[in-house]
Amino acid sequence: MNRMLTYYHHAHQVLERIRVADGLAPLLLRLYLAPVLMQAGWNKLSHFSDTAAWFGNPDWGLGLPMPEVMAGLAAGTEFFGGIFLILGFAVRWISLPLMFTMLVAALTVHWENGWLAIADSSSWLANDRVMEAADHLQRAREILQEHGNYDWLTERGSIVILNNGIEFAATYFVMLLSLFFTGAGRYVSLDFYIARHFLPAQKV
Repeated sequence: MNRMLTYYHHAHQVLERIRVADGLAPLLLRLYLAPVLMQAGWNKLSHFSDTAAWFGNPDWGLGLPMPEVMAGLAAGTEFFGGIFLILGFAVRWISLPLMFTMLVAALTVHWENGWLAIADSSSWLANDRVMEAADHLQRAREILQEHGNYDWLTERGSIVILNNGIEFAATYFVMLLSLFFTGAGRYVSLDFYIARHFLPAQKV
């Protein structure tokens, strides 16, 4: 028993020593999320009238009130939020509206499609929609093999059907939730140096 406690103590000391690099995980989360969010925001901003129309239309869109305002808030939050994540500035604060954006996207756009972003009939998460997509995918492959240059079309990857489920939105939400609790991380964020300069007793 004493030997086991000794081993545990040594292992714990090793883990404590590598805490000096504990800013690496939030840094990687920030750098992963930033381009995804900035691209989504830029797409909305560069096609703002179409985005606002989709936000407001109750028949083929989301049917949201004040669509121009909602589209502007969503686009600005994603684009400028991504910039904040790169800089490591106000990360815990910007994570809140970004999480809200992901939650709204999951519930209003992706929820009815199930979990999977890509239709994969072999997945245990496949729903009826995904199973039906498997027949469509097979037929599309047959058509392309018969009438198209199938080898050229698939040399960079397999042909798939987008299911547009909540998978990505939920994943980004969890990543942002982690950043909300951990903050931007040590040494590689503006938040760290701002806190150290103005709030020396606080920990980022």
